[in-house]
Amino acid sequence: MTDYLAEYDATPDDQKYPLVRKWMKSEPLPFFAQLRKERPILVTPECTLVSRFGDITNLLKMPKVFTVNLYKSKMGVTDTEEGYLMAHDDDALHYREKSLMQGMLNREDLPGIRKLIAQTCEEVLASKNGKIEVVNEYTRYVPAVLVRDYFGLDGAEIKDLLRWSLWNQYDAFHNQPFDLNSPELSKHITDEHNKASAELGKYIAKLVGRKLVSIKLDALKHKFLGVFYLFRLVYEYLKNGKPDVMKDDIATRILKSSFDDDVKFDVLRKGINIGGLLIGAIETTSQAVAQALQFFIQQPDKLAELKKNAALEDTYLFDAMVWEALRFVPISPYMFRQASIDTSIAKGTEYETKVKAGTNVLLLTQSAMFDEYAYENPTEFNPNRNWYHHFNFGFGSHECMGKYVGMVMIPEMVRHIVQLPELEEQAPIDYKNGPFPEEYCLTWKV
Repeated sequence: MTDYLAEYDATPDDQKYPLVRKWMKSEPLPFFAQLRKERPILVTPECTLVSRFGDITNLLKMPKVFTVNLYKSKMGVTDTEEGYLMAHDDDALHYREKSLMQGMLNREDLPGIRKLIAQTCEEVLASKNGKIEVVNEYTRYVPAVLVRDYFGLDGAEIKDLLRWSLWNQYDAFHNQPFDLNSPELSKHITDEHNKASAELGKYIAKLVGRKLVSIKLDALKHKFLGVFYLFRLVYEYLKNGKPDVMKDDIATRILKSSFDDDVKFDVLRKGINIGGLLIGAIETTSQAVAQALQFFIQQPDKLAELKKNAALEDTYLFDAMVWEALRFVPISPYMFRQASIDTSIAKGTEYETKVKAGTNVLLLTQSAMFDEYAYENPTEFNPNRNWYHHFNFGFGSHECMGKYVGMVMIPEMVRHIVQLPELEEQAPIDYKNGPFPEEYCLTWKV
């Protein structure tokens, strides 16, 4: 077994953190296990790493102390612009807009969302002849359809939705000081992000205008033909039962909603939040689905059990296996925060560590999911674990707003692939030296 800390201590200072990055990417679980046991907080020249469940959850409960300040420049927050809610920590805007948006993303929509995802998956796979490059033809494409048809970002080309999502995600979450990107690459990512954001902003302005006109026209129709529409709704209900939950879209739902001026959710804030629906939906979903697929395909015994559960009408057992796989292969092994004041981590313990204001902290959430405090026998694959110690959607005030959408979309996308007969990969996922899966070729018997 590698003695990571001995090797780390013997490494020159300018090479210490690059070595840590290599281990987090290539062999995270044994490296994290040694950290939890011997050095729960690792101070490197670039940032401080926190590895234990209790310390990580404690830090994430203090958003004013361990902040998302590193998001601000990436999400439009300036001295004069409020930007997107994710770049705010436990303030009025974050509390208000996240609450409003969670209400718009009604959990009662989930059956309709799963149905939409299933239909899209079936259509994509039916067009293939036993071979697919799964990243660009499936794991990115399917959530983009959800963004278009359920979130309501229609009228744009899928390829544009993909590009806008990619560069926003790349710059915000993989172009930070501790990502060790070269100056040239860092500038390229930022330039592409700025270009994508400008295009997205123009598109959202047109989308909002178009949908507001449509809403006004629809209201006029209901006003002048109210009795007709009432009878039509009654007829549809008697004929088909509960109306289809996918008949509206979230952008329209947001724009139709009326709030008092004191709520401060005007058309500008609505537009910013509609744009935010795109950013977090595509690349994260794509990575989770691709990595879960590879996890099972490379372990035939687990794949066989997964396929058996995929055939069940109740999706609970299948979904649980997918989420347990994503404990082993999450989309990121950490979340990052920045200390706003001089403070201590793990105060009162033998490993208490002081950090200065401005210190970047990596919260090793994958490590936390393998802490024995969180789960008994953590290295064992066990789908029968409680959900509450999972970090795949974050934790605390910045937990993913679309969590419940992802909880049905991700396993449903996996389910349609793993049921294909004699499924095989042609090569492991190719990340092309970037943070996201870029190519993964699968074949099956037709």
